[in-house]
Amino acid sequence: MFSFLIPLALVLLFTFWAVGLYNGLVTARNAFRNAFAQIDVQLQRRFELIPNLVETAKGYLAHERETLEAVIAARGAAISGLSAAKGSPGDPGAMAQLESGERQLEGALGRLLVVAEAYPDLKANQTMMQLTEELTSTENKVAFARQAYNDAVMAYNNKREMFPSSLVAGNFGFAPAAMVTIPADQPQMRQAPQVKF
Repeated sequence: MFSFLIPLALVLLFTFWAVGLYNGLVTARNAFRNAFAQIDVQLQRRFELIPNLVETAKGYLAHERETLEAVIAARGAAISGLSAAKGSPGDPGAMAQLESGERQLEGALGRLLVVAEAYPDLKANQTMMQLTEELTSTENKVAFARQAYNDAVMAYNNKREMFPSSLVAGNFGFAPAAMVTIPADQPQMRQAPQVKF
């Protein structure tokens, strides 16, 4: 009778062990997806600020139309990149599209802020000062959200690559997740934009 219980106990022990590994991988995957959702919240906040910033600057920068249009176009590209990444957080292609849109937006916003520096009336505008302050604050929150996301992705990728979790990950389709990276040729993206009014 005991000879039957020992193999059954081993099968049950192995099953609980495998289920524990699987649940740990699911938890780690959900953690990085949640961390990406925080990036989404902050980027959406930034996207909402940009039209207000452009509208405020429009009256002062009438002959700088190209700059304003570039900001709006870059915002559209960044929103598109975010949509792709939201559909598949961690997917390397989607994360590359997000990063590309972010680079475009960072460049366009930087040009807008440089142009705005040349207009004292715009610099003194209370709405413009408030919007740029909110933008700077949001940029800092985006940086913190990116770091939290990258930490969660690293924990997930470590868990899925380490033995014995790698056995479960490979059999149940836990694909590697991509981090949000900043290209080496874009060091200015490592810092929040400097807004001086």
